[in-house]
Amino acid sequence: MRMIRSLLAAVAAAALVSAFAAGDAQAQTNKVRIGKVIGGNGFHIPSYVAWDQGYYKAEGLDASFVILQGAALVRATLTGNVDFVPIPSGGAQAALSGAAITYIVGESLRSQWTIVVPNSVKSIEELRGKTIGYGRAGGADYDEGAAVLQRFYKMSVGKDYKVISFQSEQDRIAALINGNIQGALLSIPHAAKAASAGMKILVRTGDHITRAGGSFWGMKEFVDKNPETTKKFIRAIARGVMHFRSNKASSVATLKEHLGIADEKEASFVWEQLKDAFGAELPKELFHEIFESRRQSMITARQWAPDKPLPDPEQYLARNLLESTLKEMKYVPTKIAPTK
Repeated sequence: MRMIRSLLAAVAAAALVSAFAAGDAQAQTNKVRIGKVIGGNGFHIPSYVAWDQGYYKAEGLDASFVILQGAALVRATLTGNVDFVPIPSGGAQAALSGAAITYIVGESLRSQWTIVVPNSVKSIEELRGKTIGYGRAGGADYDEGAAVLQRFYKMSVGKDYKVISFQSEQDRIAALINGNIQGALLSIPHAAKAASAGMKILVRTGDHITRAGGSFWGMKEFVDKNPETTKKFIRAIARGVMHFRSNKASSVATLKEHLGIADEKEASFVWEQLKDAFGAELPKELFHEIFESRRQSMITARQWAPDKPLPDPEQYLARNLLESTLKEMKYVPTKIAPTK
């Protein structure tokens, strides 16, 4: 509840910032402050590649990272202290709460979670009646695991298996190693760490569901006043996407630097798993799902009336700017393998 009040306060502050800035005609800026979560995030890899490969600088941008926890980054963006942030769910919550924001470019197009188990487990059926470690309900590290098991394996939380929620993925790994749980929902980088400890990946959620993760957004006022700056940022992210697909050595170095992966083999494993997972494009159905998922969470939290329809999410996306920029730079769209 404290987080919700904080977000609403930030939305109100954002409205004030936009009101005062509306009449301030100034030249477009090349300075951009980019949100980066503490410890890095697998959904945000193209933004790290763009940094390491000098793509922001090549576009003439004076870029810097603002490093905070996810919720703090959302608030910082709403109050004008960050320009572009890759927290799509927080943006949807803010937009549906009245903030004037605009999404500008995508990053990840696949779900990146895995269900990791001891090597002795041979099939998902063996987890019936067992305990799996997830994150907190309402988060992607709970909902996506639960959705895949229910939809594709007919296994429901509470009925077919138990769940223990852990905030930290490292805590899930420790519980798995100690035998306190029999499976854990982990991101690809943490799955690599678990594999090094003798575990194995049993299910990849990305084999079953797609997801527009890590999509960047900013305040509408900033995007509207700085279209050329925004185009430069879009190009830098798109170049990061294409570089990561086909340049293993430098991409592995980026994974080690920004995700804190010390082991070369672990970083190589992560690259092999994710090299085709990213895309600067934002398919309409995946973009719509960002908002519909957040609407459902808001209904559960009694922040949205169940019978109140979802507004058209396209109003929150600079689609013409994104697609024309990608076309001009001859961006090669991502070929996402069909889900099972």
